Amino acid sequence: MNESTHEQAATTEETSRFIAQLLDAMNSHDMDRVAACYAPDYRGVDVNEPAPQLGRVGIRQSMSRYLAAFPDLRFTQEAAVIAGNHVAIQWTAYATHQGTMLRIPPTGKQVVVRGATFLTLQGGQIVSASYIWDVASMLREIGLLPEL
Repeated sequence: MNESTHEQAATTEETSRFIAQLLDAMNSHDMDRVAACYAPDYRGVDVNEPAPQLGRVGIRQSMSRYLAAFPDLRFTQEAAVIAGNHVAIQWTAYATHQGTMLRIPPTGKQVVVRGATFLTLQGGQIVSASYIWDVASMLREIGLLPEL
């Protein structure tokens, strides 16, 4: 293995560990650990939110909204692709709708939602992200959209 390949493998391994730590923090609902994974100048876009997430405050606000609606929210990583400082994660979320979301009162229904997250890392932190997930599937599972 040449030195360049070795450096790339170490970077991929470090990034894989970082993603595992991020998911653990999210599944533990540890807002401090989650926020520490994001850069102070972070900018993120979530298909479910009208405005971008800005900085650690933005990711805390977004995560707080999801946890208020789904207090048992848990993510599993289905696949990840790491290319330098870019990461694509395919995930599944499991939760029970126990709080208001999108002005929808709690239904008590369990949901399973699939999505993908695209991250850009710099200096061991997330500097930008796009969260794309199946909002329609969630709405079907809580009874607001008919089955296709």
